[in-house]
Amino acid sequence: MAQQVIMPKWGLTMKEGKVVRWLKGEGDTVTAGEPLFEVETDKITNSVEAPASGVLAQIVVPEGDVAPVQAVLALIAAPGEAVDKVAGGAAPAAAAPAAAPHEASAAAAPAAGGGFVPAMPAARKLAKELGVALSAVTGTGKGGLITMKDVQAASDAAYAGVNASRKTIDFARSKGVDPSQVTGTGEDGRITKADILRAMNPSASAAPAAAAAKDTIVPMEGVRKLIAENMQASLQSAAQLTVFVELDVTEMVRLRATLLERNKRNAEYRLSYNDIIAYATCRALKLHPVMNSTLREDGIHLHESVNLGIAVSLANGLIVPNVKEADKYTLEGLKAEVRDVAGRARKGGLNMDEIKGGTFTISNVSMLGVDGFTPILNPPETGILGVGRIVEKPAVKDGEICIRQMMTLSLTFNHMTTDGSPAMSFLRELGDMLENPGLMIV
Repeated sequence: MAQQVIMPKWGLTMKEGKVVRWLKGEGDTVTAGEPLFEVETDKITNSVEAPASGVLAQIVVPEGDVAPVQAVLALIAAPGEAVDKVAGGAAPAAAAPAAAPHEASAAAAPAAGGGFVPAMPAARKLAKELGVALSAVTGTGKGGLITMKDVQAASDAAYAGVNASRKTIDFARSKGVDPSQVTGTGEDGRITKADILRAMNPSASAAPAAAAAKDTIVPMEGVRKLIAENMQASLQSAAQLTVFVELDVTEMVRLRATLLERNKRNAEYRLSYNDIIAYATCRALKLHPVMNSTLREDGIHLHESVNLGIAVSLANGLIVPNVKEADKYTLEGLKAEVRDVAGRARKGGLNMDEIKGGTFTISNVSMLGVDGFTPILNPPETGILGVGRIVEKPAVKDGEICIRQMMTLSLTFNHMTTDGSPAMSFLRELGDMLENPGLMIV
């Protein structure tokens, strides 16, 4: 019997995935455990192994398509085995529950035209609004009673082939326009609201219109769509406030230069300001535990260890892997761990554990030449640190004006979890450590 290849479920929040690439083609021999295809979610892009050995008999969901978790993506059969083709995105095969006697009779005997049709009052009203004949609707309620859901399903079926969104179809029907008779001017002939409005007033649409420049449309899909949804959800679920501090980090710059000089014989040795900032952040979080917390349904979780998230920019979006127990590493150890997860984030080699369970995030935009910004929280974390560039500026030091290395830090925190004073105290503590690196020895 053919083996089904299904869309995996990685994490409790995953609802669907995008098949990015098939590593085998139909008819190819596959071996259990070898990479078979790549899946993209809002978190990661990873390869999925073949569940069995045999021949890839059918690819059900092609590259670029999105399918819900547990949907059948492909079939693997034994060599020479004949298989029944599966419809795209079908759910795994399962025995259908037996229908109750009254349900079977109701489904088998729709009312004849002209006779009384048993239907809920709300269903009758909806049928009238949508122009659906109740005699053509099969009721799924008790005793064959027609429900609003049945009417809506019958109405949708009538426009199943219409190239328009559900919202556009509903708008057309509310205006008395048959969307199946409207010519779409959107991408790939898709019917838009403007097309419906023109259909309502054909004389106006006949008037000559000035040629407009054609826009380049970038589909809101895949990682971009998921990031947009997550960012909007973050702003809606937390009371976010951002505070700033400008620092004189001349001593941090000197510390980095000293460490680079000490290790100059090692051509592969690297040390960035972000490495030092990450190390100092872990020290400051241990002194201000409320900032190393997450807000969950049962309350505020203060975490014993710092799982430090590092925002990594990718070609198609943003991902935040985290270093588990980052507070337990030395500067050199933490530097190696951060580089490891950031490097694998760019290459697509992260696992789900490395993008879950973060307790605090750092987002560094200094390489983009930005002084400061207001980062958005990575829920359910309480805080996220924004790091700007280091710039030489005139400043007052020991009563004299001189050139110093200045940098701006921004901290966005959830005011539902903590008040302003504890959050600002943490930011000031971190700033003191970067201005005087000796304070990091805690």
